Amino acid sequence: MKVTDIWSAAALLLACHNPTLPTPGAPVSSVQNEVSIHRTEVLDTFLVHREYRAGAPIVFLHGNPVSSHVWRKVIPTIETPARLLAPDLVGMGESGKPESAYRFQDHARYLDAWFAAHDLRDVILVGYDWGAVLALDWAARNPDRVRGVVFFETFLRPLRWSEYPPKGAELFRALRTPGVGEVLVLEQNGFLAPSLQHGVQTHLAESDRERYYAPYPDPPSRRPLLQWTRELPIDGEPADVVAVLDRNAAWLAGSPAIPKLLLTFDGGRLSNAPDVVEWARTTVPALDVVHLGAAGHHAPEDAPEAIARAIDAWLARRVR
Repeated sequence: MKVTDIWSAAALLLACHNPTLPTPGAPVSSVQNEVSIHRTEVLDTFLVHREYRAGAPIVFLHGNPVSSHVWRKVIPTIETPARLLAPDLVGMGESGKPESAYRFQDHARYLDAWFAAHDLRDVILVGYDWGAVLALDWAARNPDRVRGVVFFETFLRPLRWSEYPPKGAELFRALRTPGVGEVLVLEQNGFLAPSLQHGVQTHLAESDRERYYAPYPDPPSRRPLLQWTRELPIDGEPADVVAVLDRNAAWLAGSPAIPKLLLTFDGGRLSNAPDVVEWARTTVPALDVVHLGAAGHHAPEDAPEAIARAIDAWLARRVR
């Protein structure tokens, strides 16, 4: 299969502003949304996060290939009094880009250091895509520091190649093939465009598109985007990521004291799949499932107000 044909297959499968960073520890206030931007030194690099208001912490974790910018229309709409934080994962957005393999466990290590640096406790975690996997992983390892979790458009169980349509399987096998994936993602920067085009159903302003492109100007900067595609737990590989999903599922099923919210959207993929939703309903205690209708994979772009209202209602009903 030719490289150009692979990205044609991606279209079937997937339904330059760069602000100056603040000095470490110094917030930069903006009138819009009352946001402050913080840079936190962690391990051998730094993570940047947006922060809104004050109170008990709610942490929003993004997925691949976007950044905390994806939450820009969700967070200001949250009415619950809270301290709202949205970090850029390591190597993504405005966070640092250290020498790293950018495996799942690497992201988890840097995120652990960020949570520790801010001494975050009694946390509500909100995440989608890999951000949700990271949120559930952190909750499973820090159950005494979690008040609740919200997750959507994510992986609640390992995947199987047999679940993929033929063109989709060919695409992701190519991404996982040494040499081929590097051409597709690192050299051609081909992952961003189809992900945004087919993962967002509403209009994406050019300024927002540029914001997503800005962190990835050259092949080395795109390594996290490629590695995330290789972390997908398919037919038992990578085994360590499969183990994370298994542990997350065990924690979900064995944590009756922690409220949980699964948001679903139209379509039958990932955590919207009917069998996955049924598993969650029958297996996960203290779970609410709320369907929010149409949205692409990057649902915070398409349904920010619906997501915020659902979180507010769940917090009032289950957590406060």
